[in-house]
Amino acid sequence: MAERVIETADLSRIENNLAIVFNNLDILDGRVQQVSNNVNFVSDELSKLARDFHEYVEVAARQTERQLAETRLIKIRQELETKFGHYAEIRRTTTGVLQADDLGIVKKETITDVTEEMMITTPNYWLAPCLVALSAWINDKKDIADRALKEAIKRDDEKTSLLFALICRRADRKQACLKWARRYFENQDPENLDRKCIVMLDAYASGLLGADSEGVIADHIERWIAQLEEKPGFVEKQTQQWSEAINLKRQPLKDSEYTYLKKYSATWPVLEDIMEGANLHAIAFDYFENILNQEVSTINTKKQLDEILDSLVTDFDDEELPFRKEEKLNQFIVDFEGDKGRAEAAMSVEETAFETHKDFTQLLTDAAMKPESTNSSVSTQKFSLSLCKEWVSEAYRDIIATNRSKIPDQIDIHLTTGDSTIFAGTTKDGENEGELVANYNNYIDKTKMETLAKLTLSGFQQFCLYGGGVIAVLGIIMAITGNLIFGLVIAIVGAGLVISHFSAKKNLETQRENTEKQFEEMRENGTQIIRATLAEVVDFRAEFAEKDAESTKVVELIDGMSPDQYVKRLTESTRRIKMNA
Repeated sequence: MAERVIETADLSRIENNLAIVFNNLDILDGRVQQVSNNVNFVSDELSKLARDFHEYVEVAARQTERQLAETRLIKIRQELETKFGHYAEIRRTTTGVLQADDLGIVKKETITDVTEEMMITTPNYWLAPCLVALSAWINDKKDIADRALKEAIKRDDEKTSLLFALICRRADRKQACLKWARRYFENQDPENLDRKCIVMLDAYASGLLGADSEGVIADHIERWIAQLEEKPGFVEKQTQQWSEAINLKRQPLKDSEYTYLKKYSATWPVLEDIMEGANLHAIAFDYFENILNQEVSTINTKKQLDEILDSLVTDFDDEELPFRKEEKLNQFIVDFEGDKGRAEAAMSVEETAFETHKDFTQLLTDAAMKPESTNSSVSTQKFSLSLCKEWVSEAYRDIIATNRSKIPDQIDIHLTTGDSTIFAGTTKDGENEGELVANYNNYIDKTKMETLAKLTLSGFQQFCLYGGGVIAVLGIIMAITGNLIFGLVIAIVGAGLVISHFSAKKNLETQRENTEKQFEEMRENGTQIIRATLAEVVDFRAEFAEKDAESTKVVELIDGMSPDQYVKRLTESTRRIKMNA
């Protein structure tokens, strides 16, 4: 009897321990499932984090690039001041000498002393002997004036001729102005003009030269255009250079615009490009209209000539060009918020303004579209636009046609998880919402079924129910028939297998419930994204059509220009520029 009691007690303790073990196994299995779910969540979060990190890196890179550009700008401007600051003093002195002579409040000897000192302290600079010649002219010292002029012409014939053509006109010495103007233009090649030619165009367009000098300039302009038009591919070249110059006015879209299309459409780069092109019409119209409607200067001739003289002598010289180009590039980087690629693209068009020599039509294009770099006056901008109106009109029509040709018939919509696309569709105008949502739901249903179909018990887990039961029964029989310890072990193993089966079945049901929940969340979120993206497609098409229609106003404005209309008259003589009139 005592032995029987001991055996019963021993079995009870074993059963309790087994229950604890099985319970712990069940808890462990649940935690493993939770870990698995957490791993999937972490994986999705890591993918999102990776995207956010790439965006952060891009933004940080642009901010760094902008800061570097701002630092480089300071350094470049300091270097310009160090290397060419002494030029600034002599540049400022030029019109100062003329105005001092007008007022008669500065001794002529003082003017002589100042200009002679600059000749000594600024060797090789073309403007120094010009100032000495001007001083000698004021002091009626013809011999010194002639020698200084020869030296100035030797240093820079073109700029010297321009300077004294304007000075002579300022002094109302029209015949001398004519001689200098003729000297300047006879030495010019319309295919290789000095960029300072814009100064003479300023004077001509502003009506500041005498009738004879104006006639010389008009004749040369007509001949230059006729000569250039004979070149093969001339019209195509004009279309390209005006297109590039006009497209330089394009502005990037705001980051807050069309956020769903930007994120969920592979077509977005094309859409962004054509919307920027459509926005250009309003920008171009305002730019051209502002030029054409601006009032030209009404101050007296001397003051206008002084302004043009300032643009000649204060504009940077050829030695400064590399620094000025680098300055402009870094300014673009700052303007474009650190987008170096966009800045370099803009600079590739802008850099024609920094060329020391260019053909006449490029000079006109730069004068009209890049006044900050060329220092062209409003009068010259008006004249350049109207003189080139046929080319500008052709270029603008080409811009319109090119932009419209990029309009996609179908717009892509795609939903992703991590780096994988889970659903893709297309729309023309956002009207097929029902179809896309239905397709997406079909995709969700199909994928969910495929996923659920994979969530089944393995062969071993299915075996555990019946196999474990059989093993447990065999173990009990063995224990009863005399092999107690071994029988109990076998029974425990069998019971463990049965418990494992039910535990796996329970976990499987949990996985299926979680899967169902996840797919329903995907359905809801995806449907919302599709509808929001389609709404932006509708808005995009409508906005593009509205902005694109504004191109008509630009073309009409350009076609209505006439060069004769935008050249100020000095006398009753008729301007002889016939082109496009």
